[in-house]
Amino acid sequence: MTRGTQDEATAAARESDGLPLTTTGLPAWLDPVADAARTVRPRQLSRFLPPEDGRGRQSAVLILFGEGPRGPELLLQERAGTLRSHAGQPSFPGGALDPQDGDPHTTGPLRAALREAEEETGLDPAGVQLFGVLPRLYIPVSEFVVTPVLGWWREPSPVGVVDPAETARVFTVPVADLTDPGHRVTVVHPGGHEGPGFTVESALVWGFTAGVIDRILHFAGWERPWDRSRLVPLDWRA
Repeated sequence: MTRGTQDEATAAARESDGLPLTTTGLPAWLDPVADAARTVRPRQLSRFLPPEDGRGRQSAVLILFGEGPRGPELLLQERAGTLRSHAGQPSFPGGALDPQDGDPHTTGPLRAALREAEEETGLDPAGVQLFGVLPRLYIPVSEFVVTPVLGWWREPSPVGVVDPAETARVFTVPVADLTDPGHRVTVVHPGGHEGPGFTVESALVWGFTAGVIDRILHFAGWERPWDRSRLVPLDWRA
């Protein structure tokens, strides 16, 4: 079975295995994101895909869209600076699957995304409507196989840092800021690798999180022309 066929089968299984994905009742502005989730292929999102031999730790992140004072927004968090992997990085809520989450090839990632979001931000999962799943991606540095789960914050609940040992802060970013060319940069890693970045809410969003946001903006048709030659070193605060 090819990876494309596997992804189609996985998506179908998730929709029928007790934790439904539904687009019913979504605000119209989210329609392009839901449409993109149904059609985007893995290599359109990243060149880093799960190893064919099955290696990697299964995990999930919750890409949660809400409606804020300035319109559509995304929920992000900043990881604690003392963590072993991705310390201090802005990220989506999420983490590794636990046994109680269930099958990693069906609804396990959906449950993990909601569970981790609740544990990290205090989010009430009952107010979240899951409406899509993006193809699984891979983070080589930590060997995580990540399922990005798309959610609509239908009934917002208070959020904040639950465990300072894991999370430094929790914040929302207006989509208008993410699409603003003035907030878009090309991040230069000390090793020479370059990737998309966003300077928002006193943070530099980079790496896996920025890459996924960049592709969502592109395939949802929200991307605006920006200056890719505007380089920002990863140690931008130095």
